[in-house]
Amino acid sequence: MDKLKMEKIKLNFTHDNAVAQIILDDGKGNLLDSMMMTELHGIFQKLQSYHLIKLITIEGAGKHFSFGASVFEHTKDQAPQMLRDFHQLFYDIIDLSIPVAAKVTGQCLGGGMELALITNFIFADATAKFGQPEIVLGVFAPPASLLLPMKIGQVAAEELLLTGKVISAEEAKNFGLINNISQDKESLNIFVEDWVETNIIPKSASSLRYAVRASRKVFNETLLTKLPELEKLFIEKLMETEDANEGINAFLEKRKPIWKNI
Repeated sequence: MDKLKMEKIKLNFTHDNAVAQIILDDGKGNLLDSMMMTELHGIFQKLQSYHLIKLITIEGAGKHFSFGASVFEHTKDQAPQMLRDFHQLFYDIIDLSIPVAAKVTGQCLGGGMELALITNFIFADATAKFGQPEIVLGVFAPPASLLLPMKIGQVAAEELLLTGKVISAEEAKNFGLINNISQDKESLNIFVEDWVETNIIPKSASSLRYAVRASRKVFNETLLTKLPELEKLFIEKLMETEDANEGINAFLEKRKPIWKNI
């Protein structure tokens, strides 16, 4: 099976082409900018025809999973296209119906955390930090607003979504957000390798896809029907407020926001 060569994504195939390994790699914080999202979309489209795939893993090169989406692309004029491109990744994963596992080290924030949230399994090491800090910038996270309540319950979800707090791997495990914590990245790789060999490789690729569709029927229907509504709320309502624009601009200008509360 061939390898795809791209600027911000690395794609490898392991376990006799049964596992597709996606590595986010922009040389720093693995920002989910327009280029990286386009490359991810291309990979997901290509994997549609790879019927041997039993699992997709997503990880970040270096010390971090992902700092999230590009704040520059959250500005009022760029937000509509950015959200469309970003949300398409979630629709792509739903269409694939292939089990997906996130391997998280370091910071997993904002859009990076949302990408991890759509996966079926999250494995982390002790350095992992999770958070949805969008509210600190005066905006909200559309996918996480749906995904977090379904995955960890309304109370825990609102604690993250409405405060913007960043939590440790241990806290995430207590929330029921992640499946396992390893000591470090090397231990994480070893754990996931053993887990895949034991729990995924012996299974049928086609049966796994049907099992994903079945287990995620309500989950997927919620995303497909409600995410477009939140995208519209973000673009047509939130981004028309002064504070949403002030929060984004303040971050880009490296200053504290001055809220007008409107």
